[in-house]
Amino acid sequence: MGRPRTPTAPWPHLSRGLIAILRGLTPDAAPAIADALVEAGFEAIEVPLNSPEPFASIETIARRHGDTVLVGAGTVLDPHDVDRLADCGGRLLVSPNIDAAVMARAGARGLVTMPGVFTATEALAALSHGASALKFFPASVLGPAGIKAVMAILPKGCVVGAVGGVSDADFAAYAAVGVRTFGLGSSLFAPGMEAGEVAERARRAVAALDAIAP
Repeated sequence: MGRPRTPTAPWPHLSRGLIAILRGLTPDAAPAIADALVEAGFEAIEVPLNSPEPFASIETIARRHGDTVLVGAGTVLDPHDVDRLADCGGRLLVSPNIDAAVMARAGARGLVTMPGVFTATEALAALSHGASALKFFPASVLGPAGIKAVMAILPKGCVVGAVGGVSDADFAAYAAVGVRTFGLGSSLFAPGMEAGEVAERARRAVAALDAIAP
């Protein structure tokens, strides 16, 4: 596979491999939603860039929790947005694909990266561009068996996340094949949802993951 062309920051140690995907979050709702997630035990929060004023939300969350929580953006498709993300305090870059220019810029800015992959070819390509972790997406299509098959050819210790159609009810099945990181979107948050409901869902997800922890 060769040496990564543009190594990005290593994936940090998280007490739990849970990433909150807050698609559709608005800046006014960001403080309460982020606080609820952090209080429940989440240590990674992603605001997709197709949300309203995403960089404002990311900056707000980073100011409140950036010292202890991995905060960043999803659906990052343009190198210019990599700079905007870093400038507003974000440290995590999640994308649905592997883009060489995006990965190179993320490496230059010292960001943690999690590009989306589906096949063995894509997974190895992402690692060759220095990916910190891999986002198998949509995980609901691949399923645990599909991800397990691709993981067989990945370097030992590679961080693998299941994202897309995944809820706390699926943790055990994915964990059985070695997946320990999960991105939760609609099962955790929807636009307009009250912080209390998000907190309840977040606590349920934390409890489900803790129940299968080795």
